[in-house]
Amino acid sequence: MTSVHISQTIPGPDLVPVENKKRLFLVRHGEVINPGGDRPVYYGAMDVPLSPLGRLEAQAAADYLQQYQLSHVFSSPLSRAIYGAECVLQQQKNLVQVESLEGFRELDRGDWCGKTKAEIGNDNMRRFDACDLTVTPLGGESYPALKQRVIHALQECLNRMQPGEIACLVSHLQVTRSILSQAMDVPTNEMVNLKVATASITCIDFDETNQGIVHFQSFKPEVGLAAAKDGAN
Repeated sequence: MTSVHISQTIPGPDLVPVENKKRLFLVRHGEVINPGGDRPVYYGAMDVPLSPLGRLEAQAAADYLQQYQLSHVFSSPLSRAIYGAECVLQQQKNLVQVESLEGFRELDRGDWCGKTKAEIGNDNMRRFDACDLTVTPLGGESYPALKQRVIHALQECLNRMQPGEIACLVSHLQVTRSILSQAMDVPTNEMVNLKVATASITCIDFDETNQGIVHFQSFKPEVGLAAAKDGAN
């Protein structure tokens, strides 16, 4: 595995103590190789591979998280997320496995997979993003359906944690948006506006009622990597 060489501790956002809360770092996977090549297409829950840059981005996120002792490393079952989770795991001497949950799989785009935004239609995309269920792609899922399964999986993760513990979840853009929107009380039909860069880190503390407090969103350690291409997804 190629390393990201860092000569000193990566600076990052200041954090308050965990105390009696459960802290979860949400990490989006790194840049992928778009299956459409020069024709950027939507891929959603397809198992597309990381690009060489995407792997380096994942390693940079893992290097940032090595300063924390994690109790769990959770992941989507898709390989692009598993890679990032395994990078995090390698930095944690007390953990032996990644805990993969099906509920954290990326949004299923159904028969929109392999199509560009122009082929899907700008109006269809606008209505889909606004949670108009009448334009849900065949074989795919809506944002409300996605968010329901993601929050269910999140509850399972929090149930595995003890107060004061810190864990990491490596997943996807729409999965991270689902959790962020829940914590920030952003309506589901507006969550597409939430910024989550490739291989970025978001930090949320959860209290005893599982109410989330967002400390920072879409933080990306500056380690000199090229800018990622982050188009259709």
